Amino acid sequence: MQIPVAHPGKTRIGWIGTGVMGRWMCEHAMKKGFSATVYNRSREKAQPLIDLGAQFAASPKEVAEKSDIVFAIVGFPKDVREVFLGEAGALTGAKPGSVLVDMTTSEPSLAKEIYEAAKAKGVGALDAPVSGGDVGAKNATLSIMIGGDAEVVAAVQPVFECMGKTIIHQGGPGAGQHTKMVNQILISSNMIALCEGLLYGYKAGLDLETVFKSVSVGAAGSKALEVLGPRMLARNFEPGFYVEHFIKDMGIALAEAERMNLCLPGLALAKQLYEAVRAQGMGRKGTHALLVALENINNVKR
Repeated sequence: MQIPVAHPGKTRIGWIGTGVMGRWMCEHAMKKGFSATVYNRSREKAQPLIDLGAQFAASPKEVAEKSDIVFAIVGFPKDVREVFLGEAGALTGAKPGSVLVDMTTSEPSLAKEIYEAAKAKGVGALDAPVSGGDVGAKNATLSIMIGGDAEVVAAVQPVFECMGKTIIHQGGPGAGQHTKMVNQILISSNMIALCEGLLYGYKAGLDLETVFKSVSVGAAGSKALEVLGPRMLARNFEPGFYVEHFIKDMGIALAEAERMNLCLPGLALAKQLYEAVRAQGMGRKGTHALLVALENINNVKR
């Protein structure tokens, strides 16, 4: 499959999903010279990109008809299926030699299905989920984990470089999604430890700002502590990454683990605790809202 390498001022990109992360990712590409056609179910969320010169499309199909490379970052696997494979999905409007790139965290099996459906039309397809949250998206420092054919990855690489700093081809179709599952498994137990540690410090009567200065620089330090710790101390639980999306990711990882005959008790515990966060009405808060749920479980009033 011959796909030309993306070039600013020449390659037209499409973007589906302009939420917490997608808006910034598309904006970085536009500011590097890529023209964009965008689609979002809520047009107002696409307005910042429209103000920068993006065209707004009525459907994912229309996005693909006007684009050489179509990116999507949406919520759940059902959304991924709809925007790529639905009746008005991007694949129906994609031309031979164009590329579809799913940056949503989704099911490896769905990534393979999209790849095969696209290949049958002479269209390239990549699964390229990301890590770094809203901060990484705003700062163009995301880690991008890619599954698909090497020549297609190379063609899209200049656009990936607008959004991220760590861009790694992990293997064939679905490999990007499997790598993201590893990422989410690592985060899940770390988030429990982070919240429990700060809760312990509070209950012990410590000044958490002072505690943070000591523990963040040693072996207990982590990216989660660095990025989310200050938000927790400020009692700011607005989302960099939604609780409900994290639950979705952990569910995918547990299902894949079961398929591979793996027992992952830490991941299962983390998912149950996050189900408690959602049950307490915080599904649309950030993942660090686990702290509030643990406070409620322990009857700690803040």
